[in-house]
Amino acid sequence: MKECMFYDIDGDSVRCRLCPHGCRIGEGQSGLCRSRKNIGGKLYSLAYGHPCAIADDPIEKKPLAEWHPGTRCLSIACTGCNLRCPNCQNSAISQASPSERERYDCSPDDIVALAKEYRLPTIAYTYTEPLTWFEYLYDTATKAHEAGINNVLVSAGFVEEEPLRMLAPFLDAANIDLKSFSDDTYRHFNHARLAPVLRTLLILKEMGVHLEITMLLIPGINTDAGMQQKMFRWMKENGLADCPLHITRFFPAYKMMDACPTPLDEMRKAEMMAKAEGIKHVYLGNV
Repeated sequence: MKECMFYDIDGDSVRCRLCPHGCRIGEGQSGLCRSRKNIGGKLYSLAYGHPCAIADDPIEKKPLAEWHPGTRCLSIACTGCNLRCPNCQNSAISQASPSERERYDCSPDDIVALAKEYRLPTIAYTYTEPLTWFEYLYDTATKAHEAGINNVLVSAGFVEEEPLRMLAPFLDAANIDLKSFSDDTYRHFNHARLAPVLRTLLILKEMGVHLEITMLLIPGINTDAGMQQKMFRWMKENGLADCPLHITRFFPAYKMMDACPTPLDEMRKAEMMAKAEGIKHVYLGNV
């Protein structure tokens, strides 16, 4: 484990400043993400150096459609997430603490060496929420950058501005999951908020990171045409019309095993609306 970078001492507790939840964490307790713990009045990342998943993936799986197509990447993940999506397809690792899952012992140097050994030009931080294991992500990304290896962030984007701006210079590409365009939906369905995610998108664009956006289309949750239209118009108005948009199909998972897959007609309607509103590069996924 490693002492965390963004927190304040708050009486007998510590207050995490990594994401907008701002968890106030008592002695011996962990934050909502389960991977940042108060030990002796200091906040530590329990996930540091302990990835629970390491894989060789095509870059298109992230998904990235318009960044180094046809190449492969070293995907790594640690346990932890600061959202509570009932449809999570990686809930076994995202909704667990580091001690609850088998894990490797891999320093940032080990991860970079692994990418070199297998001649993989990119490291992708993915599967769970990489920003909850920020210190490991940051240390690995900086060493990868020094070694000429690309860094890709796959994230829900629910993070504070200061750590994001610290990390962005070492990111080459990112895919951010824009789960809906409703703050109420974010609050009740994802246990998060919309505004910080929109801020993340604008900061990554501003700082020159290649950006692609994913919207997982879930029937009854974010299939409202009015909501979608607002999202597509916001993208265009904020200079993201050229940003590749992945509209992906929902399949039953986690706490939504009784739900139905997204009808293909809903996928096509969303695709047509996005293009009509000026989004230039739209991809349908999981179809």
